[in-house]
Amino acid sequence: MTTIVGIKTKQGVVLGADKRASKGFFIGSKITQKISKIDDTLAVAIAGQLSDAEYLIKVAKAERRLMELRRGFPLSVKESAKLVANLAYSGLRSYQPYFVELIVAGVDATGGQVYVADMSGAITSENFASSGSGSPIAYGVLESVYREDMTNEQAKELATKAVAAAMERDPGSGNGIDVLAISNTNLVEVAHR
Repeated sequence: MTTIVGIKTKQGVVLGADKRASKGFFIGSKITQKISKIDDTLAVAIAGQLSDAEYLIKVAKAERRLMELRRGFPLSVKESAKLVANLAYSGLRSYQPYFVELIVAGVDATGGQVYVADMSGAITSENFASSGSGSPIAYGVLESVYREDMTNEQAKELATKAVAAAMERDPGSGNGIDVLAISNTNLVEVAHR
């Protein structure tokens, strides 16, 4: 139970997430980090079982680095999202699924990209996306405000508004908002609100 959002902008990408980790109706933690930076060009927001997501991200980070060293140039955002999705699908195929949905966002030579990856191995490219128990509320805010020509600063405000709206109505989301922006110049800015 959580709320995560990803937004593609003309300057890069923005991810936002609440900080609450719940176990049913019990709040397990109020300071959970649901956005993981892979490197200066890529980050992942997680919804679902935290331990599964952390394991997948750790393996994806290592596999991504190994592939980059072998081929001599970095993976694109799409290739990175497919790598994450393939790792998630491998758990499903071995009857030990990873109960996660991930928003993979980053910048490459084509600009900012946002992908949704799930345990089925599917990835979809989106201008904006949300996942978790608060996502229906967050989508309402995203759909009413999003514009393709947004700056990262405007998208940070939109991500904050979308997650805050979800926190008002969803008991599985709360305890603050983390926002991460990656610009096309590969500079990473993190804000805690």
